[in-house]
Amino acid sequence: MAEFSGTVVAAIRSAAAYVGVSLWVITLGPPGMLLALCFGWPDVLYWLGRGGVRLGLAAAGIRCRVAGGEHIQRDRAAVYCVNHSSNLEPPILYMALAALHPRLRILYKAEIHRLPVLGRAFDIAGFVPIDRQNREQSMQAIDRAAAGLRAGASFLIFPEGTRSRTGQLQRFKKGGFIMAIKGRAPMVPMAITGARAAMRRGSAIIRPVTVSVRIGPPVEVETEDLAERDRLIDRTRAAVQALLAPQPSAADEEGERPGR
Repeated sequence: MAEFSGTVVAAIRSAAAYVGVSLWVITLGPPGMLLALCFGWPDVLYWLGRGGVRLGLAAAGIRCRVAGGEHIQRDRAAVYCVNHSSNLEPPILYMALAALHPRLRILYKAEIHRLPVLGRAFDIAGFVPIDRQNREQSMQAIDRAAAGLRAGASFLIFPEGTRSRTGQLQRFKKGGFIMAIKGRAPMVPMAITGARAAMRRGSAIIRPVTVSVRIGPPVEVETEDLAERDRLIDRTRAAVQALLAPQPSAADEEGERPGR
């Protein structure tokens, strides 16, 4: 009975989160994009994005602990590389890296670009869609993102390409590492845990949990030779794997919050 009651409450909170975020995007998205386009204010979109994410996470009962915030590269561009096992992870990580706004970009799946309001907002914010089934488009996207890195923007990537079905770290795709080498930017390893338990695969119900985000020291790009990308992948993947390992203490964590 307790489990059933918990599921009902989670379903109600999930519905509130979906409706609240949808209304937020539909109501505030178009005027926000107009302001960003007319006055060159991308900060407006980041402010609106943070508001929508806070609303959704709070309604669903998701809390977040962030450790390693000192490794966020505030003074230079970097590629933030994180594991992926849940649809909840992108908005949580967007908030965890709020210190980079509005210089944070996301390399994301091209199919998301088909969503009318969201796709247009992503364009204005400088996010880069990548279609891994289209080699030519993928290379163009990587070159565009590398140019963004050289211009001072940072990127968030999910190098596994797809969500892990088991929660175990999968093989890393090469695109984000080619981008980092071309953009002469370090890789910053990140690990997120707990989001998979919040949203089970195939279910739309979001269960209240506390998600942990850990950020590690940057892995420097030591060469501009693309032939070295496999070594960079191995070093970064090992760093992410280490961050995913159980931690002996939570004393170094910065505290719980649904976002900044």
